[in-house]
Amino acid sequence: MSVTESLVKPAATPPAATRHGLVLGLACAAQAMVGLDIAIVNVALPSIQRDLGVSQSSLQWIVVAYGLLLGGFLLVGGRMTDLLGRRRVLLAGLGMFTAASLLAGVAQHAGMLITARGLQGLGGALIAPAALSLLAVTFREGRERNRALGIFGAVGGIAGTVGVVASGLIAAGPGWRWAFFINVPAGLVLIALAITCLAADVPRGRSGRLDIAAASTVTGGLLTFVYALHHASTHGWTSAVTLAWFIAAGVLITAFVWIEKRSPAPLVPASALKNRTLAAANLTALLTFGAFFSFIFLASLLMQQELGYSPTQTGLAWLATTTTVFVTSSAAGRLAAAVSVRRLLMIGLMLLTAGMVLLTQVPAEVDYLADLLPAFLLAGLGFGLCLPSLQIGALSGVTESESGLASGLIETTREIGGAAGVAAVSTVLVAGTGLDGFHTAFAAIGILAGLGAITAATGFRRDA
Repeated sequence: MSVTESLVKPAATPPAATRHGLVLGLACAAQAMVGLDIAIVNVALPSIQRDLGVSQSSLQWIVVAYGLLLGGFLLVGGRMTDLLGRRRVLLAGLGMFTAASLLAGVAQHAGMLITARGLQGLGGALIAPAALSLLAVTFREGRERNRALGIFGAVGGIAGTVGVVASGLIAAGPGWRWAFFINVPAGLVLIALAITCLAADVPRGRSGRLDIAAASTVTGGLLTFVYALHHASTHGWTSAVTLAWFIAAGVLITAFVWIEKRSPAPLVPASALKNRTLAAANLTALLTFGAFFSFIFLASLLMQQELGYSPTQTGLAWLATTTTVFVTSSAAGRLAAAVSVRRLLMIGLMLLTAGMVLLTQVPAEVDYLADLLPAFLLAGLGFGLCLPSLQIGALSGVTESESGLASGLIETTREIGGAAGVAAVSTVLVAGTGLDGFHTAFAAIGILAGLGAITAATGFRRDA
């Protein structure tokens, strides 16, 4: 029986193309739901603060709680996907995410909403690697998988920017609670689709047990590191508390490495560490997502704080980047086999760098078409080429039994890179003044993207 046949119930025997289409649609929709909720509350925060009486110090946790739990548990979620089964983990993630969304929608105080956002992040940490792993085992490596990952990357790439647009429209329309309520029917539909289309997972027995000590230390280390990044962005990188959090993260990660070396069933098998393409993809992803997420963060601030754009105008301004990412990602999946992942990443990151260079020259009296649009299009083209290429690289040469781990690794790198990039760029921005501060911060993003291009050029094999 083929891998695809083992995923689909024998009772239903539609053509292979239909089965593949169902799995791809399910994976893309699940990933989009996770990506949308990273950004969908941002523009609605003032409304939430007013309605629930949230203090200024607690307000950031409505955003941070989601990213913290998502980034911290992705690696364990990926390994659970391999050990417990893709269908089981996906359903658990969708169930938790849907229930947490309902809880967030009916929240009556800040603590309830922050808890719900954390549970959403935990559910997302199960959904994201399970969805990507499903594609890895459903589509054959090469042209078929590349095309699927191109579509998957396109959907994931635009989810965050669509979330910004949707946040403004929902806050101005039915109200911020509907940013969460909308996930409930969507989640129930995806759960029904997963139950219908995916066969029950095959038990792995004792060999499928999760190393609890390793899982606890790496999750604790990642959670602490992500929190340290958020703390550094608001309290400074050299404050005693910030340094203490970074030291604690280092101790936990060191303990994880020590445990892994002595474990008979390590969370991250040695075979994964020896996969050069997987390592290069994750290192390049760290810089790529750090640059692109920082670009979205910084340009949104620029438009609203310096250029006087309203939240709705800011959201609409992002449509150029969103559309470009979607179209380019869809094409990049097909180009990967002919052009190579290495070259696509180099080209994409150089385009992203060029876009940041343009933004270092933005004048005080800005014209969107002349001063912002070219940079937004270059950034969209660059990131659109990179997104599926990174996923293709991360899954190249990975066995079916480790596809969840590889998916969890690249998703973890995405979140850690984004959080680190935003924290670093925030520090650069605060150190400057006015428009000059933004120019310097965009230059810092360009350096990140340029380093990513160098990493892609040197990390991947020339034929990768």
